[in-house]
Amino acid sequence: MSAPGDLSTPGGARRRALFLANAKARNGGSSLDAIRTILREGGLDLVEPESNPDCHDTIVRHAGAVDLVVLGGGDGTMNAAASALVETRLPFGILPLGTANDLARSLGLPLEPEAAAHVIPTAPEKAIDLGWVNGHHYFNVASIGFSADLAAELTAEAKKKWGTVGYAIAAFRLLRRARPFTVTIEHDGTIEKVTTIQASVGNGRHYGGGMTVQEDATVDDGKLDFYSLEVEHWWRLIALLPALRRGTHGQAEDVRAFETTELKLSTRRPRAVNTDGELTTWTPAHFKVIPKAVRVLAPPLDAGGLRIPLPFKL
Repeated sequence: MSAPGDLSTPGGARRRALFLANAKARNGGSSLDAIRTILREGGLDLVEPESNPDCHDTIVRHAGAVDLVVLGGGDGTMNAAASALVETRLPFGILPLGTANDLARSLGLPLEPEAAAHVIPTAPEKAIDLGWVNGHHYFNVASIGFSADLAAELTAEAKKKWGTVGYAIAAFRLLRRARPFTVTIEHDGTIEKVTTIQASVGNGRHYGGGMTVQEDATVDDGKLDFYSLEVEHWWRLIALLPALRRGTHGQAEDVRAFETTELKLSTRRPRAVNTDGELTTWTPAHFKVIPKAVRVLAPPLDAGGLRIPLPFKL
């Protein structure tokens, strides 16, 4: 195997890549033959298990025999692999086959799978942070309230059929049923009790199919970006939508926002916590950032979060 950080080139040493594609992802059922060809021509020898029912166990089981992992799927697939990537310290490449592909967006990767496949063999390794809540890792954002209710409402079938439009359909159905709740926030030596419709703790930049946690957030800034939507009426969320997409909602009077590295959220009764689109734990919830927790194969970004072209033709 090559040394960590070694970049494979057509004339260089070949590397072994564990290739895992989630067949349940929105585009996971598509033919991956062209992607396999691109990866092989880029210098990767693919190791494909006959079956991989558990992403974590599959990565751990093959860790000693491969140099990297290629993950095909959406943010749920990345989330399922996170703990194994922390444990094995294997770098990973992303094939965006899901609905939202927000981690790929945050990293400035192409959202077309074949274009993303061209990036993986030659992209440098980039150390990025992970969020952590009650023992669960996440890449993008964790939320309680409206977003968690939306994750419960949005079925895998709806995401596969409708794509990001499915988020809007499910959100519209839920919007008028949304009710404020009380949450106690502990952070940086302060305790605040607020009434909110959603509280979110972001590690990356994007979530929910292109929404933005905070306009200058990155996946490697060593901090968490918190916001709470303390609106009086459900229709206020519609007015906030443009700001939520830009990541400027923290400037609104009825949105509480701050940066931190650790916080706790508690509610009168347990509420589900949504991490990267999956319901994984409940309140009370203890959040932390884990700096430089995993290594991803991705091109560098400029100050505005745009991908800097690599010095070769894709």
